[in-house]
Amino acid sequence: MDAPATSPAHPPGTLAATPAAPSPRSGPPRAGRRIRRQLPTSPWLFAAPGLLVVGVFSLYPFLSTVLNSFTDRRTLVPGHYVGLANFRELWHDDMFWTGLRNSTLYVLGVVPALVVLPLLLAMLVQRHIPGIAFFRAAFYTPVVASIVVVGLIWVWMLDDRGLVNSVLEAVGAGKVGFLSDQWLLLGSAMAVTVWKGLGYYMIIYLAALADVPRELHEAAAVDGAGAVRRFFTVTVPALRSTMVLVAALSSVSAFKVFSEVYLMAGPGGGPAGEDTTLVMLVQRVGTGLTGRVGYASAISVVVFVVTVALMLLVLRADRKEDA
Repeated sequence: MDAPATSPAHPPGTLAATPAAPSPRSGPPRAGRRIRRQLPTSPWLFAAPGLLVVGVFSLYPFLSTVLNSFTDRRTLVPGHYVGLANFRELWHDDMFWTGLRNSTLYVLGVVPALVVLPLLLAMLVQRHIPGIAFFRAAFYTPVVASIVVVGLIWVWMLDDRGLVNSVLEAVGAGKVGFLSDQWLLLGSAMAVTVWKGLGYYMIIYLAALADVPRELHEAAAVDGAGAVRRFFTVTVPALRSTMVLVAALSSVSAFKVFSEVYLMAGPGGGPAGEDTTLVMLVQRVGTGLTGRVGYASAISVVVFVVTVALMLLVLRADRKEDA
């Protein structure tokens, strides 16, 4: 017996309903939108680690130093508010004026050398001649060397029984008190700073020289300009902004000098402390169990104000030349 025919799932004459194909725009709708959605705080989450480091290691110490400059705080004593007493004491402190004089002389002696000499050095090593890579590395080596090692090497060389005085004695010139004379010691420290910074600023000038169009030099040469004239009429104007940058960086670094003078003059700052700089004075006054933290903070505030004034002075001079 035949099995009864099953009735179709849909009436005759009608088409079976086919499932609608998903639209190309529909896709996983909600998941895609969630990926594209950006929280307003997302940029701050990425910047938070850097801001935390700046706040903890830069902003907080700066604000703490400013607040301490108006107190009589010591190393183990919280201190109390004394207003401008620390700054009035600075006005009558002979050692403060000695440090200010030495730091200012350091800027006047170091900055011009670090603006001009690295430029000449960069123009020398940018030439493509055999073996020039060795000289580039040699000129940059003092930059990566430890300042403590560099300072000790120069102390050994300039000591009364050092290499330089031994050579002078051998030729019959007599010893020179590089580390015992007030002004010779300060000049020797300046020479160390210049020697160590030549390679760093040379790299900055090399990057700037690569952007100077060669056509300018060729046009000047066609007009009959020699090497010296091309240097002053083409190279210097093209590198003026770079020279301003180098002047600003080197002036701030020179005014805050510490390691070179400290290593060569000793903790006492040379003969009778006459080679003490402002940063050395901060270290001497504000450290130890009886350190005057409030007074050292006042000196630090003065150093900050002077360095900012130096940068503004350099930038203002550059704007006057542009005008």
